[in-house]
Amino acid sequence: MPFKINLLLILFLSFFSEYLFAQDSINKDNYTDHNKGKFYIYWGGNRENFSKSDIHFYGSDYDFTLYDVIANDKPKGWHADYINPARMTIPQTNFRLGYFITDHYNISIGLDHMKYVMDQYRTVAINGYYPNEGTYGESLPNNQVLLTENFLTFEHTDGLNYVNTEFSRVDDISRIFKISNTDKFQINFTEGIGIGILIPKTNAKLLENSRHDDFHLSGYGVSGKLGINFTFYKHFFIQTELKGGYINMNDIRTTINSNDRAEQEILFLQKIITLGGIFKI
Repeated sequence: MPFKINLLLILFLSFFSEYLFAQDSINKDNYTDHNKGKFYIYWGGNRENFSKSDIHFYGSDYDFTLYDVIANDKPKGWHADYINPARMTIPQTNFRLGYFITDHYNISIGLDHMKYVMDQYRTVAINGYYPNEGTYGESLPNNQVLLTENFLTFEHTDGLNYVNTEFSRVDDISRIFKISNTDKFQINFTEGIGIGILIPKTNAKLLENSRHDDFHLSGYGVSGKLGINFTFYKHFFIQTELKGGYINMNDIRTTINSNDRAEQEILFLQKIITLGGIFKI
């Protein structure tokens, strides 16, 4: 329940938080007072939480659903890979490029590179059928199975790629902290909504079939975010975000057989920290 409450709060404030900030009518001469026409770019990392998910697997000789599957992310911690050009796509990362269409509003495109790993050896409810039931060390009474490695391994670890566009608002809240020269240091509040597609590289091994690990356009997502931006000397910033959303993947590849598919819906919550720059061309 707290997960869903936090997510709904983010989405609500993303739509309505522009009313939380009164416009500052004082004329200033700082470069940071006006954003229209500026570009920004950032790169950073994230941690994720995922809701429980029902996952439906189907193919030519099986059709079953696992209920309330638990999954976690796969963090790498503070690591040089985040800034190593040859390896910077390996950790959980966030990239975004945006443009301010007004002083307060911007549009952007980005990639949220998340990682989703199903917990092994948990007991879950199941409904449906599949070949050789009970031979994978999975069979339990009361329509339940144990998620053994012989029965199923299931990850989106390279990754759960959410390619999305966002529409965001930014408000300078420096005056709350009595900061007058925002060209040296500025604090902004940002909120936004996004929509995009999911292109996961799903690493799966199902019913002792050969492992499958390939990129595939699998579905769509929607999201909302809240963030705090700390800008230094007009052009450089650190931005932290809390971002939540809904993912619907109805076409996940699970084996080398093109008839084998899975589908699932997930709620996610990201905690993000990025480094970036803002400039005019």
